Amino acid sequence: MSQYHPVRFVDVRLEGEFWKERLDTVLARTIPSQHKKLTEYGYLNSLKLPNPPPPLRFPRHANGFTVQVFWDSDIGKWIEAAAYALSHKRDADIEAKIEAIVDDFEKAQAPDGYLNCWYLGREPEKRWSNMRDNHELYNAGHMLEGAIAYYETTGRRRWLEVMERYVEHIRQNFGTAPGQKRGYCGHQEIELALIKLYHLTKEKKHLELAAYFINERGNPNPHYFDVEREEREKKGWEWQRYVQGTYEYSQSHKPVREQDKVVGHAVRAMYMYTAMADLAVELNDAGLKAACETLWKDVMETKMYVTAGLGPSAHNEGFTFDFDLPNQTAYAETCASVALIFWAQRMLHLDLDGKYADVLETALFNGALSGLSRDGEHYFYMNPLESNGTPTRWDWHTCPCCTMNVSRLVASVGGYFVSTAPDGIAFHLYGGISSKLDVGGTEVAVREVSNYPWSGDIAIEIDPAVEKAFEVKLRIPGWCKGATAKVNGEAVRLTPVNGYASISRSWKRGDKISLELPMPVERVYANPHVVMDVGRVALTRGPLVYCLEEADNPGGTVQRFKLPRQSEIAVKQSNLFDGIIQLTAGGQAVDEAEFKPLYRNAPPREAPATLTALPYYLWANRGQGSMVVWIPEA
Repeated sequence: MSQYHPVRFVDVRLEGEFWKERLDTVLARTIPSQHKKLTEYGYLNSLKLPNPPPPLRFPRHANGFTVQVFWDSDIGKWIEAAAYALSHKRDADIEAKIEAIVDDFEKAQAPDGYLNCWYLGREPEKRWSNMRDNHELYNAGHMLEGAIAYYETTGRRRWLEVMERYVEHIRQNFGTAPGQKRGYCGHQEIELALIKLYHLTKEKKHLELAAYFINERGNPNPHYFDVEREEREKKGWEWQRYVQGTYEYSQSHKPVREQDKVVGHAVRAMYMYTAMADLAVELNDAGLKAACETLWKDVMETKMYVTAGLGPSAHNEGFTFDFDLPNQTAYAETCASVALIFWAQRMLHLDLDGKYADVLETALFNGALSGLSRDGEHYFYMNPLESNGTPTRWDWHTCPCCTMNVSRLVASVGGYFVSTAPDGIAFHLYGGISSKLDVGGTEVAVREVSNYPWSGDIAIEIDPAVEKAFEVKLRIPGWCKGATAKVNGEAVRLTPVNGYASISRSWKRGDKISLELPMPVERVYANPHVVMDVGRVALTRGPLVYCLEEADNPGGTVQRFKLPRQSEIAVKQSNLFDGIIQLTAGGQAVDEAEFKPLYRNAPPREAPATLTALPYYLWANRGQGSMVVWIPEA
């Protein structure tokens, strides 16, 4: 196992223009507008346990289910995102809003520690009776993560203490002892939060509870969801058949160490694998590590979009069969890419293998970031790789999980850049940061300066408090060929191992590393088993996937374009969106207007055309219009 551990988000300052712009937008617009929506739609009022309860804002589906059972989780995620934002800039108004929410949660908490406002306000007799569908533990997990982030940022313990009481209630009710429920949540999340609580408090009981939920999952003797179904039927309470038909939907179809194919709901799967990787490190569990590696291989080889989107199907918000990666109907939920980032970071710290950082970076710049608009107040739940022009970003959703997931990611992104070990520092991402690190008891100030992802020219300053020998590991992305580096102006030889080039020396104040990562435009081709992309090509530059959007290519849908294989692709500095890099190339365009019938014997006419591409994460910020990532080759 690796000795490297990520530096906390509160200890990293974002200074580069790319992430500073995104962070400033989240601070100024996303966090306040989300609070306004939580108020407008009744989320925050639900914490007051109004009696009698008001009519449902989101009515029950035909199967009796309503998304309002998740409201506590959305509020917890908002607190977490706001807390991360406060670590960059304290805001008295936002802190007051958080404190008001904590007031309500604290008043709502039952004497025994239980805290779920849906059940406390509407169905108190049914708590812990439908773990499969109503996700009390999932809600608790997001609330706990919010409490931890708020404490780490502000030092205020009240919200954390409320949640610690709830965790103790959960610990008393779940486990293998007589009288306890041998259950687990239908939507994994509590495990991640408990491991974070363990990291914060060093109390092993939290780690043990997380391990219980993972180890118990999928136990067939008997399956817990069958047990609770029988109990509900005895009481005459409703119980709906899984629409998906099997327990694969919640990854509870078999014990986790026996799972070798990625199945079911994408977000649930990624959260579970993240917890498994965490536990593999903390418990030195070779079985969990091996299962994670097997499942990772399955995702990478058969199930991930080029944008690091996950899950082709809206039916189960998840996976279907190998190589099923449709473009226009891709579900690719924003939450799934965010969760993939969590998993990739944990896998990275198992062995410090750059292949995990490559996926983390791809998901960060493409699959996840596309979920948040430039104005910070509109979102994508689904992230297709092709559009006929009808999809638009929405300002809220009946299930707004993605809104707070992407905002908490952006606000905490500093925690993904760098890690430390007793004898070294490892840089995983670039984009402009500064931090003060502890390396074997010595304080080392570091500053990375770059215009990444637009440029691969990177400068790193290493300033130890006293001269000290240690290793600096520089990630050389998998897309980069021909990286070069200098230390204090003198060239050093880079020999990357598992994606990292190591520079070992005695470092002193004022030492500087210059790293150059060439960023040519690359053509990417899909495995022929991905039949949707046969004869098509995707364009990338550095970590960014590009797309054609109608706003840059007017005159018809962008599906009319073809890109000849021999065409040169030029890099163009643009004034769009504060100065992004666009790509241009000579190609061909089908004359759509001339082809009047649905079918005919003669092919359509084609004419020379110039294609202009922009980064995928920026599409749908200029109104409706067609879009395509995979371009037909001529």
